[in-house]
Amino acid sequence: MAPVVQTINLQKTYMLGKVPVNALRGVNLEVESGDFMAIVGPSGSGKSTLLNLIGALDRPTEGKVIIDGVDVSTLNDDQLAELRRRIGFVFQFFNLIPRLTASENVELPLAIAGINKRQRKEKTVELLKAVGLSERANHNPTELSGGEQQRVAIARALANDPRFLLLDEPTGNIDSKTADMLISLLKKLNEERGVTIIMITHDPNIAKQAKHIVRILDGKIIEETNNMNGGS
Repeated sequence: MAPVVQTINLQKTYMLGKVPVNALRGVNLEVESGDFMAIVGPSGSGKSTLLNLIGALDRPTEGKVIIDGVDVSTLNDDQLAELRRRIGFVFQFFNLIPRLTASENVELPLAIAGINKRQRKEKTVELLKAVGLSERANHNPTELSGGEQQRVAIARALANDPRFLLLDEPTGNIDSKTADMLISLLKKLNEERGVTIIMITHDPNIAKQAKHIVRILDGKIIEETNNMNGGS
């Protein structure tokens, strides 16, 4: 079976004025279906650049990103938009719409996808239950804690049954106790629902909860390990 995500000699160079900055320098990576991968590294190591490329939010300078066997560079704008709908994005700052309730935030991508109202409501109830927020469905984001907002963001990301979840520093704006609860939720989704997860983090303790740890430094993978304790 082909990997869900594969990167081949992935390189990304930005220009800082007239100075080239090599954000990624030949990254080769494979993510199998059902994996829970943590990509860990300090600020400036290239991990967020890698996440943007995997999520088809940016294009590499050289190399390839292959998702479900398809080279992303061969897709036109409409095909890229369709591809992104099959990826669940969870951002550090939640990116919820303040005037919508938790339920409405989760339902929004289903409405955009043209799902009928009854099915949208059923799916939203199911997802909020899966992240433990059934009783907070009618609350706006301002009435929710940081951890609750992040769980709403995860439910929303799961709405269209994505091939994988991409999480950018999901514990960056919540306290350590809440972070532990959030990671437990991700492990449960991975183990019980088979959700494939790729998580960017700078925190090695958070990374230890994943099945597969990739360490990146100065735009290169310096270590890749299977974590026997991840998922246990």
